Amino acid sequence: MNVLVVGAGFAGCVVAERLASAGHSILIIDKRDHLGGNAYDEYDSHGVLVHRYGPHIFHTNSQAVFAYLSRFTDWHAYQHRVLSQIDGKLVPFPINCDTLNQVYDLSMSTCEAGEFLSRVRVPKDRIESSEDAVLASVGHDLCDKFYRNYTRKQWGLELSELSPGVTGRIPVRTNYDDRYFTDAIQFMPGNGYTKMFERILDHKNIRIELETDYFKKRDSFSAQLMVYTGQLDAYFGSCLGSLPYRSLRFEHDYLFISQLQPVGTVNYPNDFPYTRITEFKHLTGQRVDGTSIVWEYPEAEGEPYYPIPTAANEALAAQYRQLAAKEKDVIFIGRLAQYKYLNMDQVVAAALKATRQL
Repeated sequence: MNVLVVGAGFAGCVVAERLASAGHSILIIDKRDHLGGNAYDEYDSHGVLVHRYGPHIFHTNSQAVFAYLSRFTDWHAYQHRVLSQIDGKLVPFPINCDTLNQVYDLSMSTCEAGEFLSRVRVPKDRIESSEDAVLASVGHDLCDKFYRNYTRKQWGLELSELSPGVTGRIPVRTNYDDRYFTDAIQFMPGNGYTKMFERILDHKNIRIELETDYFKKRDSFSAQLMVYTGQLDAYFGSCLGSLPYRSLRFEHDYLFISQLQPVGTVNYPNDFPYTRITEFKHLTGQRVDGTSIVWEYPEAEGEPYYPIPTAANEALAAQYRQLAAKEKDVIFIGRLAQYKYLNMDQVVAAALKATRQL
């Protein structure tokens, strides 16, 4: 079987490798000049390994996903920690007991922190928006300090306009766990994501064409099966209307200092036009002079990064999914093609499942 894979990110690369290993002939294309999609990393001019499209932290509870990727990379142990600048202080985020004590200059125990949150919460009969979810979890003041302005910057929308799942992904803790993720498996690829992708696609049955736009050459491809990982609405010419995606602009810089910040990422929910700064040496464990950082500026236009989770957008996406289900010999997989926020491990799991079914 001849297979065309559109997109060389996690979804496309994993499907390509699995089908190639099963004996099929694969052509994988991508409109960019590199593999890896948004997880692409590279060494900057100062020799620091950076993520061109912002930080990508691998974490999973799936032993199957981890075992599969481990065939193509070794790993560097890393547990992501984030601080948020609130009222001039850098405090742990997601919110935990230390966060509450530092924000309010208190010395609560974990039990007292739980009691504090119980007092400030705003009970909701129905959780219909991210605002409902946050207020029911931490109340008005913490909502305003940590979530409300960050959401405006990140999404260009109010909390009340976003589906509950947006903020529902972020835990609130009453213990002292300051890790951003609590998955059992937390690592970074030892030599970076790009090297891992190169090894995944290093197969005699796989041919790669970069800087190739599927929509400009659509009629020139002939395949028995297509795996499509691009924008769902774009595949159908946005015939039902455009699905909105949130974009990002990245500003990279190198500093002639050993370290800028105490953790990998610092959020700025209330100050400045950017949402966060990431310092890559924390993530990779690389030991070099100087340090490389990236500022993230959310934008309405540009490369699509995040499906915007509102009720109206989900309804439109559901209509496109109905069209996709009718397409013969086409598989839609990945964040853009499914119009769904998916972590990297979830994309890998979906790709492995899809190839098993094939």
